[in-house]
Amino acid sequence: MNRTMVTLVAALGLWAQVAHAARTDTEAESCWTQGGYGVVAVLANLLYMPTKVVYAGLGAITGGLAYVLTVGDEDVADAVWNRSVGGTYVVTPPMVRGDEDVFFFGEHSAD
Repeated sequence: MNRTMVTLVAALGLWAQVAHAARTDTEAESCWTQGGYGVVAVLANLLYMPTKVVYAGLGAITGGLAYVLTVGDEDVADAVWNRSVGGTYVVTPPMVRGDEDVFFFGEHSAD
């Protein structure tokens, strides 16, 4: 079952890349192409979303511990929370096409 899923995701990913390369800016996307990007986005989210939620949860706990261990230093806790809890939680078709960026990590504050 796992090999089948990996093969399907890889094939759909390659198909999406070929479809994107063949498309020109003036051409409208076909229904099949849009559907393909949607399918690839859904399949990517099967792995991406649980990974991101676990990472954010562990980061939230770690940020809380950092806050307690630094005796209430919000800057330290915010640095952990911003990087772990921030970012993209759902991969969308525009992200699969490369029109938008995926940010697993949130922004790091320079303060």
